[in-house]
Amino acid sequence: MPRTALVAGATGLVGSALLRRLLAHPSWGRVVSVGRRPSGQAGPGLLEVEVDFDDLESAELPVTAVDDAFCCLGTTRKKAGSLEAFERVDRHYVVAFGRLAKRFGALRLLVVSAMLADPESGNDYARVKGRMERDLEGLALPSLTVVRPSLLLGKRRESRPLEAASIAVARPLAGLFVGPLKRFRPVTAEAVAATMVRRALAAGEGVEVVESDDIRERESCRPE
Repeated sequence: MPRTALVAGATGLVGSALLRRLLAHPSWGRVVSVGRRPSGQAGPGLLEVEVDFDDLESAELPVTAVDDAFCCLGTTRKKAGSLEAFERVDRHYVVAFGRLAKRFGALRLLVVSAMLADPESGNDYARVKGRMERDLEGLALPSLTVVRPSLLLGKRRESRPLEAASIAVARPLAGLFVGPLKRFRPVTAEAVAATMVRRALAAGEGVEVVESDDIRERESCRPE
């Protein structure tokens, strides 16, 4: 039977690439996208639900159950306006999505985190991401896959000057990241999306962490 997927963050860089892949993949017959606005995509199996992220875990969905849940929510501290607001999106909204997925019986939850995520980190970004991962583990879903990409490559809808500057520096130097430094190579959003799809199809029970150097770039240009 075709699976049902639940997606959050489908208007973002990774989320939009992921949604395209899920809609084109024969394993998923229905894809429920939750967000504040439409994704801008279309497909016979796509169901879009407008939600209040501050009450996300109580949202009602047009399905009775989901098989796989994919969370691509994320912002920046600058865009959010404060560390507290950033943590609300990148930690609390993500965990609320996990609770929503659990309420609808999701067997697998796959989430985009970040390289070096650590709940005890002195870096605000890494600490928030690490605490988000820890909170999701506490939900005790049957299967949790955490994907930790390095710097993301791709065309965003919104401007992120600092990220753009980092990409401009990192892209031509990517070939120099070898051996232990390989994990710091920038990766494309398409590759992250492809990895999430592949891992959803192969996921076993328990917690799996996919580090950036395990994201398979060679899959970035074709649907699964």
